[in-house]
Amino acid sequence: MKKMMTALALVGALTAFNAQAAGKDGVAAIVNGKQIKVADIKEAYNMNPAVKAKASFDEFYTNTLDIFVDGEMVYQAAIADKITESPEYATQLAEAKKELARKMYLDKKVRAAVNDKAVKKLYEDYKGTFHGEKEVKAKHILVDSEAKAKEVIAKLNDAGQFDKLAKEYSKEPADLGYFTKEMMVPEFANAAFSMKKGQFSKTPVKTQFGYHVILVEDIRDAKPEDFKKIEPQLKAMLAKKSMSDIIKGLQNKANIVKYDVSGNKL
Repeated sequence: MKKMMTALALVGALTAFNAQAAGKDGVAAIVNGKQIKVADIKEAYNMNPAVKAKASFDEFYTNTLDIFVDGEMVYQAAIADKITESPEYATQLAEAKKELARKMYLDKKVRAAVNDKAVKKLYEDYKGTFHGEKEVKAKHILVDSEAKAKEVIAKLNDAGQFDKLAKEYSKEPADLGYFTKEMMVPEFANAAFSMKKGQFSKTPVKTQFGYHVILVEDIRDAKPEDFKKIEPQLKAMLAKKSMSDIIKGLQNKANIVKYDVSGNKL
């Protein structure tokens, strides 16, 4: 009975420890008496959206605990070496504070500008000005010599299977997907866009990459990309424009005097 009570007490203690470790005051490590709390690691995790998108907190914790421990250890060594009392430290700290303030200010303004309404409007503008071009969906077999390309064409004329011949002969993957004329080198584009759906090139097409045998699988008018597919690109465009607008706005309001290297007013 006594052993059972001891076991239950141990389970209770471990449960309490785990609850504490997951909470605000949970301790992740102790370095020379200095605590590194789980909450500190959690805060670092939450401040990095890119990491959160790829890994759970448990994975982040496991992968970075030693980094936090090493960082605390080196920081303590720097304090002991009086690095924080040096003029160089004071200078770099002041500059780091300025840079952090600049970054936080710009991040705040850009986040406000890159909102759902602005992103949707940019997408609608894109759709409204979109001019559909012809797109071709094609495969190719790329070889080093004209003789090999002619050999492939001869086998295609003899009811050979394009995909099978591509695996046997081609230096690179056969499937090129959909593309516009401007996306390919001129020799290849001119040949592909002169063919009809279902046709393969009857003569080798020479480009800087070698000799191609082309199969046109489909021809269509290009359509605007789906919103979800280009949403990151739209946000990046808005962020870039917003950053430029912020700087221009500040320049218009600021009283700026500049001098050249000799001290002459510009």
